[in-house]
Amino acid sequence: MPIDAKTNAFFTQQTERLLRSFTHWTGRELLAPADSFSRLAERLFHAPFVVVSHGTEPDPILNYGNQTALALWETPWETFTQTPSRLTAEPVSREERARLLEEVTRKGFIDHYRGIRISRTGRRFFIEQAVVWNLLDEENRYCGQAATFFRWNYL
Repeated sequence: MPIDAKTNAFFTQQTERLLRSFTHWTGRELLAPADSFSRLAERLFHAPFVVVSHGTEPDPILNYGNQTALALWETPWETFTQTPSRLTAEPVSREERARLLEEVTRKGFIDHYRGIRISRTGRRFFIEQAVVWNLLDEENRYCGQAATFFRWNYL
């Protein structure tokens, strides 16, 4: 991990938001329960599937990517978490991505999204069966969006 999840409040808080919001919108669990959120944070960061999120800035900035996401986008934590999330898609796919995120904002989540993404180094990959959902803070206020997917293929 870029920093120790057991001692870092951000990882614990973001994990709680990611998991609670996922269950709120989908009725499913992303991870099986654990004895603490710090343990869940560690498990989520090392999960074999992608989990990413961005904040509520006008041009949303990625604020979380687990190890699988960092490897797929070929970028270190420090760079990933300073990247506008729109840059995860190719320029020709950004309009479609913007429509998708607007739909998620209205509906709370979407299931089975598929599309082409691009790594920091320009490597293209196709994702499928992605779930994208709105993040809610501890008072159920909108605080960003997240995505997860288990399947991708390099193009």
